[in-house]
This record gives sequence, structure tokens and C-alpha cells, in this order.
Amino acid sequence: MNSVSQSFLTIYTCVGSSALADQLEKLLKGDRYQTTHQLNTEEFVGTVENQKHLIDCLILEQTPELPNILKYLHQGAILLPAIILMPISITKAAAESQQTSADCSYHTAEVWLQQSQLGHISQQIERAVSQFLHLTAACRLPDQVEQEEMAQAEDPEWQSNLGVQQRRLSDKLQERLGYLGVYYKRNSQDFLRNLSAPAKQSLLGDLKSEYRDIVLEYFRKESRVNQKIDAFVTRVFLADVSISQILEIHMELMDAFAKKLKLEGRNEDILLDYRLTLIDTVAHLGEMYRRSIPRDA
Repeated sequence: MNSVSQSFLTIYTCVGSSALADQLEKLLKGDRYQTTHQLNTEEFVGTVENQKHLIDCLILEQTPELPNILKYLHQGAILLPAIILMPISITKAAAESQQTSADCSYHTAEVWLQQSQLGHISQQIERAVSQFLHLTAACRLPDQVEQEEMAQAEDPEWQSNLGVQQRRLSDKLQERLGYLGVYYKRNSQDFLRNLSAPAKQSLLGDLKSEYRDIVLEYFRKESRVNQKIDAFVTRVFLADVSISQILEIHMELMDAFAKKLKLEGRNEDILLDYRLTLIDTVAHLGEMYRRSIPRDA
């Protein structure tokens, strides 16, 4: 699999003070992020309009100007991963109450973070991107937006257009991030260990079948085995399947082949060559983990 050279996240922020902007700049310094900071609301919305196809996440401060920013984003049908920073003066209990009562300000995948917790901003960016990628096309907007702020919301096609925009931006984000995009698609509910017994059995059955195809094609000329290994490894990665589980799948398959060869009176030493298949598959998986997991994760 080929990597994507640009693996940084492009972050646009709009906060009320240069001190907070400087703090964010220090926290996001490095090769993981490319940040652009704006203090002026009008300049910010203009920049977002022009650069919306390149932005990976917004960081907004909860100020009196926030409703105007969100109104503009809604009117422009601009959906992006977002973090909303709450003032330090708000207590944890008040913050939780405010989030519950507000439900959502921008969309249902937004992340709220107290400024006192800015040290966790990297993890929250990962969370915001991940939640955004898991949004359904029928992403619900705040009631006040649908009922008061936008006459367009009365048109049922408007919400559908938002869904199309969300999917397009989501697909573009994953394409630009390459391996990182695969990481953000991971959902713990889909992990093998968290599946129901029937779902777990079904997944393992599929993996065994896919791995068997890989083994049978591994030494054939002009086969698509590399693509099959990539697809297998991606599925294993998304389901958080352990190396030991892959080894078990391999050994079960080799045992089945050995029994078949024995019945046919053939030498089973040929199966030793398929250790290369296992090594290749595990190497692919190791490379995916190495290049996809964000350093802060």
C-alpha cells in the first residue's frame, strides 16, 4: 500500500484572544498539524468559505460571536469536524449541564472541551475527526437552526444536501489522510472482542475465507494477492484483530491442508513455504499500525 505524503491535519481556529491562539499554537506545534488562527470573525468565515475543502477540523471558542459563526456555517451548508472551547470559568458540572441542554450547536459530532483541559487538545481533535467520519447522512442540526435561523431548513432537500456535503468531505478527508483515514474509521463497537457471538463467528469465518484465498494465490504469477492482503489487513485493523488470532487462522488452515496432503499421499513439507504468507501479512499489518496510529494516541 502506498502512503500519502501529506499526513498532517489542517486546523482552523477562531478564538477571542491572542493569548489563547498562542496557547493553541504551542500545543499543536509539530509535523502533525498545520494551523491557521483568526481572531476576527468576518475574516474567519471568509477564510473558511474559501478553504473549506482543505480544512480537517475547526476549533471555535464559546464567545458571543459563536452563534453568528455557526449560523454562517449552517447557511453555507459547511460541515466540518469541530471542537468548541468553553471558558475556564465554567465548572465541570455546569459544562455538562450546558452541553446536555444545548444538545448540539453545530452538528451532533462536535466536541466540547473546557479550556482548562487544553492539554488534551490533540486527543480531542482525533475524537472530533473520528466522530465526524461516523456521522450519518441524516446529521441532525440544532432545533433553533431548523426552526428559526434558516428558511432553507423547511426544504427537505436542504438536509439531504448537507448529508451529501458531509459524505463528500468525509471521503475527501479519508483520501487525503491515507493510513490515518483508516485509523479514524475505527469504531470500538466493530472490534472483534466487542461483537456478539454470532457476529464474531461471522467475521472470523470471513477472515478465514479471505486468508485461504491469499494462501492459494500467494505464489501464483500475475495474481492480485497484494490487493487481497491489503483488503484483509484493513479489515483486521478495523476490527482490532490480534496477531495471535491471525496466527491461529494460519495454523488452522495449514493443519487442514496437511491432512488433505496426507490423505493424498503427498509430502506436506511444501506447507513450510507458506510461512512467507504469514510473515508478509503480519508485516503489512505492522506497517499499517506504524503509519496510521497518531503519535498522541
